[in-house]
Amino acid sequence: MPEFLSAYKPLLTALVLPPASLILLVLVGARLILPRRVLGFTLVLAACLGLWLTSTSGFARVLQQFVLRTPPAWTQADIEALRKEVKAQPRGRTELAIIVLGGGMKPRAPEYGVSDLTPASHQRLRYGVWLARATGAPLGFSGGLGWSQLDGETPEARIAERLAQEEFGLRLRWVEDLSRDTHENAARTAALLRSAGVRKVVIVTHAWHMPRALRSFREVLGNDMQVVGAPMGFHVRRTTPALEWLPSSEGLYENRVVLRELLAWLVGA
Repeated sequence: MPEFLSAYKPLLTALVLPPASLILLVLVGARLILPRRVLGFTLVLAACLGLWLTSTSGFARVLQQFVLRTPPAWTQADIEALRKEVKAQPRGRTELAIIVLGGGMKPRAPEYGVSDLTPASHQRLRYGVWLARATGAPLGFSGGLGWSQLDGETPEARIAERLAQEEFGLRLRWVEDLSRDTHENAARTAALLRSAGVRKVVIVTHAWHMPRALRSFREVLGNDMQVVGAPMGFHVRRTTPALEWLPSSEGLYENRVVLRELLAWLVGA
């Protein structure tokens, strides 16, 4: 995406993704019903079908699994293998790191009176802390202010640094607080890791975000560092299959994040 459009990414994304884009399609179809009845009805029907599908958890899960092709969750064997790698490091050297990618922040949470992480970002931090404790690997966090946020607000990584200490009792080794998107997460974190002598980095983010995150980090790091993903927050099957294909607010959210990732992948963001 051209640099001059970057600041408009939140607005453009909101217009392209459902439900806004499909609501606009309904309006266009309704306007065409009198002069061009068949075309108008077709557009309205297509938009309604699209609204239904993109509001179901089942459709989001299908997109995640077969279109995004997210990597699988780690098993206990994967965690044990990483723990052994950490133990095998030369004394006094840090060759392996876990990096959590930011998922958003709230400039001020009224109930706390201070800035806070969004639920998605807090979930990533929680899994990163759990993985760091299970393996002994040092933990870092990457996230500054998003394109829709104002300069002068507390960067996301600084909020994560405070919460990691206060809520989980763990100090972050690396805090990257200048990045605005996934590509900048990779570019700015790479400099910190190279200077620390890290040779392997484990990326923690939601499953639907992982393919794009891995692409960005591998493009930036090249052959300098091994990059692996530890995904979390998968869209999973419901216990009642029929509910997966009925519209819900949860389904709408799940589809939006998956479709946003597909859009970002296509435009190379």
